[in-house]
Amino acid sequence: MKKKLQWIPAALAVAFLMSGCQKNSSADNQTTEPVASTYTIDQFMNTTSITGSDFSPNNSKILYSSNQTGVYNAFEVPVAGGEPRQLTKSTDNSVFAISYFPKDERILYSSDKGGNEITHLYMLNPDGTTRDLTPEAAAKAEFAGWSHDQDSFYFLSNKRDPKYFDLYEMDLQTLTPKLVMKNEQGLDVAAISRDKKYIALIKSINTNSSDMYLYNTATKQLKKLTNHKEDIQYFPQTFTPDNQHLYFLTNENGEFMELMSYDLGSGQLANVEKADWDISNTYFSHDGKYRVTSINNDARTEVKVYDTASGKQVQLPNIPDGDITGINFSDDENLMAFYVSSPTSSSNLFVHNFKSNKTTQLTHTMNPEINSEDLVEAEVIRYKSYDGLEIPALLMKPHNASPENKVPAILWIHGGPGGQTRLNYSPLMQYLVNHGYAVLAVNNRGSSGYGKTFYAADDQKHGDADLKDVIEAKDYMASTGYVAEDKIGILGGSYGGYMVLAGLAFAPDEFAVGVDLFGVANWLRTLRSIPPYWESFREALYKEMGNPETDSLALYNKSPLFFANQIKKPLMVLQGANDPRVLKVESDEVVAAVKKNNVPVEYVVFDDEGHGFEKKENQIKGYSAILTFLDTYLKNKPTAASGSSKK
Repeated sequence: MKKKLQWIPAALAVAFLMSGCQKNSSADNQTTEPVASTYTIDQFMNTTSITGSDFSPNNSKILYSSNQTGVYNAFEVPVAGGEPRQLTKSTDNSVFAISYFPKDERILYSSDKGGNEITHLYMLNPDGTTRDLTPEAAAKAEFAGWSHDQDSFYFLSNKRDPKYFDLYEMDLQTLTPKLVMKNEQGLDVAAISRDKKYIALIKSINTNSSDMYLYNTATKQLKKLTNHKEDIQYFPQTFTPDNQHLYFLTNENGEFMELMSYDLGSGQLANVEKADWDISNTYFSHDGKYRVTSINNDARTEVKVYDTASGKQVQLPNIPDGDITGINFSDDENLMAFYVSSPTSSSNLFVHNFKSNKTTQLTHTMNPEINSEDLVEAEVIRYKSYDGLEIPALLMKPHNASPENKVPAILWIHGGPGGQTRLNYSPLMQYLVNHGYAVLAVNNRGSSGYGKTFYAADDQKHGDADLKDVIEAKDYMASTGYVAEDKIGILGGSYGGYMVLAGLAFAPDEFAVGVDLFGVANWLRTLRSIPPYWESFREALYKEMGNPETDSLALYNKSPLFFANQIKKPLMVLQGANDPRVLKVESDEVVAAVKKNNVPVEYVVFDDEGHGFEKKENQIKGYSAILTFLDTYLKNKPTAASGSSKK
């Protein structure tokens, strides 16, 4: 929720965590506990990843996205239950379903080309034909919601100026867009009132501070709603159904984000909802009968649904163990779609009928060959870092690990830098644990979800204070008694990939191996080459990481590429050729530099991927290569690929 740059977006994060594969019976490492079966990457990858939901106009079906075919495509499933039906037939580029059209069964979806993130909005007709509704080749388009009267939808596009996203409204009859708001100040659209009169916007100051604005579409006036000198975050969420108030999140009054309201007439502020952790978001059902709030409760998602008339909390349906996420209501507010997942169970789609009080599970995404008892729960732990700061982390212990049978371990570092590893299902994590690796997912300082002080604690200290948190995690793993302390590696994607390279370069004796997935090697180049459409938070990013022009020395000193001669432990790098965030040249150069040290280097490049790997065949290849690499250098298993560079 926070506007600290998330290097791995939601859709790609799902793909990044996907991994996995024929079932092998393992008799190794006998313990007093039952021996868990091990599974191949193909078996883990035969678990399906799904996302999104929308009810058809007659409430008979639900639309969602699934990678069942190897890439994401649009599917629909009957609300009563039954076999899903594939709607789009892409074999190369992922298709992410957005919604049915409100009054007919045309479908709106989003797709890019090979992971380049230049997304367009497409219409799928019932006869199977498609149309690009935002055909400007170089422009990026993002869906911004349906109008409440359901005669149009809003979208953002940078076709006028590559740096800024203007707001457009697309009429559903003529399919002709009209400009609603020209954005020349680097603002981000957050919410649109149901009467179309107001637009709530955010202006990033730095990654710990933002301002909130209100645009009047009739008068074309832009009003700043916040005034503060200290670092405070303000995030508009939604307008109330009566168009009288704007609900927004802020940490003005404490460490965590709480929900407040702004009276559009009087300007008065009022408290709406507060929790012991960050409130992540809130929104209303179509006619305002229900309001949903999500809370980031110590790396798990806590959802509350309120009856807006009474203010009372709605009892959620009884479901299998796991977190409820992604709640969506039918327009008549009689049905509720939602997802359920846990660290040992992939996300599944459910529907609840409020009138009959019946709940139906619509998907079964887990590969039935995988016994959930062979998987491992994630435990939230905390350890003290070098300066006494308490660091939260998620621990996964293999079934065969014991003081008598010590196992190698992987420190898992999230992207961001302001990301957070959460209690979700990760096939890649489970795959590694299933093959005998303890995993500790470190939510080092700078991670979101633990208060604004913790969130800001890494600013201008990247590759230093946060890296020290990771180094201290080694001591924690050694203290468990079941980890071989000389066999602890580090793995991460995006900013986490940078942390891998930083760990090997700046603390060359600390980690036994490193696995870098599309990580930054040269901050000077990366910050100079960010996509133009990141303009709205470019300055905020510079304030956190450093300005490549005025802080060039500091950025040089935190860039692992320039210290690659210090890397002496085996390194694996995985990269998408079309990555617009971390350019392929970053990985090319660090691989070439480390090879000069006569250090084993593995390099895997996917020509049809971007910042994250979405295609199952690439995930299978990449993640099986990771396991082979780790087995070679942490378990001393021989391999013909040892020390080679692969593409």
